[in-house]
Amino acid sequence: MTDATLRAARLQTVRDHMALECTQDWDGVISTFAHPRYEMYGNGQVFDGEEAVRGYFHASRLAFPDQKNEILSLAADDVTDTVLVEFYLTGTHLGDYRVRDKTYPPTGRAFKVRMAATFQFAPGSDKIICERPYTSPDLKLQQLGLL
Repeated sequence: MTDATLRAARLQTVRDHMALECTQDWDGVISTFAHPRYEMYGNGQVFDGEEAVRGYFHASRLAFPDQKNEILSLAADDVTDTVLVEFYLTGTHLGDYRVRDKTYPPTGRAFKVRMAATFQFAPGSDKIICERPYTSPDLKLQQLGLL
């Protein structure tokens, strides 16, 4: 596989991964990984392995069952085997939302926060080995009127 072909495949994997999250096709999302892993840079949590990642999917959709993302830009770095994505994350607060050991009951309010994430790939592969979203939980709390 040429560098250009691998780069294009990685960019498509990220597009597919994020689209599958929107439709809550968790089997499809899992299939974009060589090994499922999320490192959350907003709260420091790590979800490693399929069971932990599926648990994260379930928990995150309890508070925001309509959560979606809207990709703004993508960039690939062949040297570091990384794809960077900038996006909007949106959703409506329809279930209990747990942040820093506090639970917020549903407000019915919507949020839209700008975020970034890196997707790490194994050398020579178009399968993800780690997604690292970057955000602050306070952004959602502010938009939901909870701060």
